Amino acid sequence: MGIKKYNPTTPGRRFMSIQTYEEVTKSEPERSLLAPIAKKGGRNNNGRITMRHRGGGNAKRYRIIDFKRNKIGVPGKVATVEYDPNRSARIALIHYADGEKRYILCPVGLQVGMTIMAGPEADITPGNALKLSDIPVGTMIHNIELEPGRGGVMVRSAGTTAQLMAKEGKYAFVRMPSGELRLVLLECMATVGQVGNTEHENASIGKAGKTRWLGRKPHVRAMVMNPVDHPMGGGEGRSKSHKHPVSPWGTPAKGYRTRRKKPSDKFIVRRRFAK
Repeated sequence: MGIKKYNPTTPGRRFMSIQTYEEVTKSEPERSLLAPIAKKGGRNNNGRITMRHRGGGNAKRYRIIDFKRNKIGVPGKVATVEYDPNRSARIALIHYADGEKRYILCPVGLQVGMTIMAGPEADITPGNALKLSDIPVGTMIHNIELEPGRGGVMVRSAGTTAQLMAKEGKYAFVRMPSGELRLVLLECMATVGQVGNTEHENASIGKAGKTRWLGRKPHVRAMVMNPVDHPMGGGEGRSKSHKHPVSPWGTPAKGYRTRRKKPSDKFIVRRRFAK
């Protein structure tokens, strides 16, 4: 796995760099684990745009990933490591001893031919999934559940990893990639190791067209809009009209907390940013 840079044969190639895909062993996905994925263009169920600047992009199909890791005690062999267009991490196709096939997130160090398992009997090696109560303190983990049986929802993007810091009562202290310290129930499952494709953040998009392939449309700066379109628009020349930066609907755009109260907030021991 590495980063490939191009010679500047065109303006778009001058700053572009891509991943070499050395770890990918198969280009065609497992057909039984594919599902259709509809393009919504940033629109909700009422047809209204709730996320701007979304649309277009290359066609793709969803790979069904096993985030729950509930094949307890059944060993599985890594058959292939594949590219997933829906996420930054690589995925590994597992052939289990009972004949079932599943995709999992591919951690660093997991290679074709290796064996993985989920459950209390599993070793503390990359790719194995256990309850937090069965994982030693200090272990690096990913794909962490917030509720037992729900499936992993935290630490799933390329190169990320969390650390199991301590255990107290029925909770574990987990340090997130952001630096946040959070309480998680010991009954929740987590996977050992760091998510693979660690070079993902070092690749450079290089040109505007590649961003369009990803389904992201161009942004227009507020200052070049008309007053009818944005509070910061209008004026002769460049002018913010002596206003603080805001969204088109007047919400402050810098430093203003917009996160709503969540039931899981009470489990945050130390936030990533001090209030």
